[in-house]
Amino acid sequence: MSIIIFSILFSVAFYFFTKNILQVRSNILLGQKKDIKDNSSQRWKTMLLVALGQKKMFTRPIPALLHLCLYAAFIITQIELLEIFTDGFIGSHRFFLPYLGSFYVFMISFIEILSVLALIATIIFLARRNLLKLPRLNMKELAGWPKNDANLILIMEVVLVTFIFTMNGADEAMQNLQGSSYNFAISSHLAGFLFGGFDLHTLHVFEQIGWWGHLLMVFTFLNYLPYSKHFHIVLAFPNTYYSNLEQKGKFSNLASVTEEVKKMMDPSIDPFAATGNESEAPLRFGAKDVTDLSWKNLLDAYTCTECGRCTSSCPANQTGKLLSPRKIMMDTRDRLVELGEGKRKNGKEYTDGKSLLGDYITEEEIWACTSCNACVQECPVNIDPLSIIIDLRRYLVMEESKMPSELTGMLTNIENNGAPWQFSPADRGNWVNEG
Repeated sequence: MSIIIFSILFSVAFYFFTKNILQVRSNILLGQKKDIKDNSSQRWKTMLLVALGQKKMFTRPIPALLHLCLYAAFIITQIELLEIFTDGFIGSHRFFLPYLGSFYVFMISFIEILSVLALIATIIFLARRNLLKLPRLNMKELAGWPKNDANLILIMEVVLVTFIFTMNGADEAMQNLQGSSYNFAISSHLAGFLFGGFDLHTLHVFEQIGWWGHLLMVFTFLNYLPYSKHFHIVLAFPNTYYSNLEQKGKFSNLASVTEEVKKMMDPSIDPFAATGNESEAPLRFGAKDVTDLSWKNLLDAYTCTECGRCTSSCPANQTGKLLSPRKIMMDTRDRLVELGEGKRKNGKEYTDGKSLLGDYITEEEIWACTSCNACVQECPVNIDPLSIIIDLRRYLVMEESKMPSELTGMLTNIENNGAPWQFSPADRGNWVNEG
């Protein structure tokens, strides 16, 4: 019966997880095409260093070490999870033990030590958010669901670790009653401290509570991920692989605009002649909604960890301006989820009359950006909020002819004088005569 129940739970959990993953994928593919196939060796290196090696986390050592405890525990405990799945499918108990012997004891002991470190890190993270109230973790864009999301996943981690030690501790106590012992690093001490004095049947009940509780928490966590900022656990790897490898500060050009400029600069080309590429022209210049952004921009939005390192390093935000790069990514993701759900329910041509620019992100926010790339530099998973901001600006300037008054004069001077300054081109050399 336990095998049947496990198989049903496993099938249901992975069915919904697969369904959610496909929905996320369909949302990301609402973005514009972008060919990223160059420098595969450099991309693999970036992914291994930044996603797997946590390289950029260590610019802030204390949270980096705490995060490393959680990260290492998450990776290594998959070995124990693999055994739980095997036991669940075939009805065995500690399937790997007879084959691995003393190495099995070492492996489980190592997992237990990591689990304790992860538990300590989790409690500190909860305190940083709710007791110490670190400024970057309590900004207004985190009010409501984002804050609850962060706390919920940390509480789930505490519950998960509790179930792990309930399972191992009760199992160790059962072995003690039968005259043997696993000698696991932590559970061997918990066996007498928490489970001493119980009979074999009661200990078996505790062990099963821990086993099934651990399993249910894993399945719950698996299906919660696509709705949570913690989806970066999965998406950090492809996102860092597809990182922008260009020098920071180098902006992309719109191919359609570049082509038109080349035509104007080449006297041998008829600018009014048909080229056959008219169908490839963009529907609009820049981005007004998420469907105008590239699929990589949308992948960035789903990968955002909401850690706030970008915003805490943003000079515009530090001087009290409205811009928060973290909010830009959160707004992009929220808009994408809303539009994607609408299109799945009502068809691909569905529009709801809303847009990313205006309904989610204001003009004041994007014009506050100094394009310094501090947010890009600080992001631990190589997210690029600046590229979204620049595309939103492009739309305002090229489609709506909207810009701050400070820029209007400069652009007028460039158009009339070929330079940002209000001097005639004929007078540029006058400074030579001033001496």
